[in-house]
Amino acid sequence: MREVLKLNEISPVVADVFGDDYRLVKESAAPEAIMLRSFSMHEYALPESVLCVARAGAGVNNIPIPAYTEKGVVVFNTPGANANAVKELVILDLLLASRKVADGIDFVKTLKGQGDEVGKLTEKGKKAFVGPEITGKTIGIIGLGAIGQLVANACVELGMKVVGYDPYISIDAAWNLNNHVRKETDLNALFAQSDYLTLHIPYTKENKGMINADVIAKMKDGAAIINCARGELVDNAAVIAALRSGKLSRYVTDFPCEEVIGVENLVVTPHIGASTPEAEDNCARMAAAELVDFLENGNITNSVNFGKCVLPRTGAMRITIIHKNTQGMLTVFTEGFAKRKINIANLLSQARGDYAYTILDVDDKVGAEDLAQLAAEEGVVRVRAL
Repeated sequence: MREVLKLNEISPVVADVFGDDYRLVKESAAPEAIMLRSFSMHEYALPESVLCVARAGAGVNNIPIPAYTEKGVVVFNTPGANANAVKELVILDLLLASRKVADGIDFVKTLKGQGDEVGKLTEKGKKAFVGPEITGKTIGIIGLGAIGQLVANACVELGMKVVGYDPYISIDAAWNLNNHVRKETDLNALFAQSDYLTLHIPYTKENKGMINADVIAKMKDGAAIINCARGELVDNAAVIAALRSGKLSRYVTDFPCEEVIGVENLVVTPHIGASTPEAEDNCARMAAAELVDFLENGNITNSVNFGKCVLPRTGAMRITIIHKNTQGMLTVFTEGFAKRKINIANLLSQARGDYAYTILDVDDKVGAEDLAQLAAEEGVVRVRAL
């Protein structure tokens, strides 16, 4: 029985995917795979037995991707599994950015103990919480992936003008977009026309603080920003200054930190974008399915460090190889099998950056000695026989 180590609590629905051949455990001396959610693996001593890691969620900042790639460990995530949950929070945040609902709730709490005067005080105080409707307003969406496209379509249905920016949009995402979503190729133009701006892109070193003072200066006076993507995408000091000057009307974020707490016109939720039982189940199922297909068939889907590599099984044995992405590696493999008079029935190879992954289905069983020689080839990181 294969052991999968969990570093966080994982939804029990994974049992439906794992069946009787896998055990999801809290402790293991030699796990073949690891499942986690938010656990930080940067200081974690990874067991040598681990072949793959699956993050039940989209973000993988808690996993040392380059180090694991060098070890030949495939890292999976679950893009889109929590998309609906995040979309629903974004729609809520859109309303919080427009109507001062959160402030109004806090105001009502102050009326406790006022007895029969509550009604009069409510009517007197409610003028402070007036906010505009979103219908007819323009929302700019940066990133039209699994979440961004759902947000875009929902905003169209709410009567908004929707402008989207995503130079890397997939064909599937484009097909799924409502035809009323207008494409924008110039970020500055998107900033200038947006009454509301929402972010749906991953955090990288290159886009840290991309929403800064220069960007805010290009936005409409009184615009609002929603951030359910990553806190690091926004320069908090610049946003706070813009809120205090009135340049921005509202900032709603799902990423608390010391400097954003208690700021007027800044609404913070406790990183609950994906915190629904449905999203946790979806992420767990997808992560488990990715692990099973990789461990049993060598197929890679939704990996963040290796390209998609899925091949129907043929032949007597499947050989998978993680190797450096250097010239002549496939020749080394094919000529090596030819010398051993082993026919390759099917082959698929995908490269990403400095590394590549190759699947070879062969018509004959390959012995342990031949596999060891293959693993010893320069540039080869890991070889598996399935």
